[in-house]
Amino acid sequence: MTTTHQKVTILGAGSWGTALAKVLSENGHDVLLWTLSESSAKEINETHSNSQYFKNCKLSEHVQATTDLKKAVNFSDVLVVVIPTNGIRGLAQQINAMIKQPKLIIHASKGIEQKTHKRISEILEEELSPQNRQAIVALSGPSHAEEVMVGDVTSITAASQDMKAAEFVQHIFMNDDFRVYTNSDILGVEIGAALKNIIAIGAGILDGLGYGDNAMAALVTRGMVEIKRFGAALGADPSTFDGLSGIGDLIVTCGSEHSRNRRAGKLLGQGVPATELSERIGMAIEGMFTVKSTYELAQELHVEMPITAAIYRVIYEGADPRKQIVTLMRREKKSE
Repeated sequence: MTTTHQKVTILGAGSWGTALAKVLSENGHDVLLWTLSESSAKEINETHSNSQYFKNCKLSEHVQATTDLKKAVNFSDVLVVVIPTNGIRGLAQQINAMIKQPKLIIHASKGIEQKTHKRISEILEEELSPQNRQAIVALSGPSHAEEVMVGDVTSITAASQDMKAAEFVQHIFMNDDFRVYTNSDILGVEIGAALKNIIAIGAGILDGLGYGDNAMAALVTRGMVEIKRFGAALGADPSTFDGLSGIGDLIVTCGSEHSRNRRAGKLLGQGVPATELSERIGMAIEGMFTVKSTYELAQELHVEMPITAAIYRVIYEGADPRKQIVTLMRREKKSE
């Protein structure tokens, strides 16, 4: 596969899918965005905007949109999956029957599947026949779509067991504003990407309760300890969590109002019930699903994750977040 002019299909025209389309089109590639929304497709094609997510940002004429999934799948040999984790298995099953020649599969979603506790690359491997996929690459890191759309400097990671595929992804996405590193530890990259959303909910809870910088620093630091502990139990390279998809993604998600997971946590801290969060935020809150999957899998693996467990109790058992903080502070004395 050449790395010059490419056709690229992006499955999912939400904020991140739209931002990635903008990056690719600025690099000279033709992009077809697939969306379920007829009105969104019409707007993208006619006015080159996606106002549901970005009020004042324009897209290149090299970005088009369609609601026809079969057309989108066969538009290119490069498929970028950017939808919520709980929809990926069903989408993969659909496109598997539509693929006419092997595709490079890139996913830019962050989460762990409910019930199966599978990572996204594992779901794609299970549902896409080997003859239908060249390689699977995870594209992840500290990257708010709002900032990518206006050209703020961003650095992320392309991770795959197939390093040639990771390098291809690096090449087609990379420009002066958007830097891409490669990594062979796709397991670690996916775990860091998913679990940082849990800690971001915790950061929002602290903010909603009125706690300050000391508490936030403790949460982020000890949250990373939990992420590394969980990743190690699954076989990830510990050094991956010191990189962009680990500490980098954790910092940006815990510290920014752009983060829907942080915003959701803040509402929880202010007393809003968990059942109302998605409606209030207006988008999927991956961390709410990830905390359940992670909590359950941690119990199976006998991995100690007290912060994750506390956030799980707040969301799924209606526990008082302030009392959960007290419980965490009263845990048995330990060395760092």
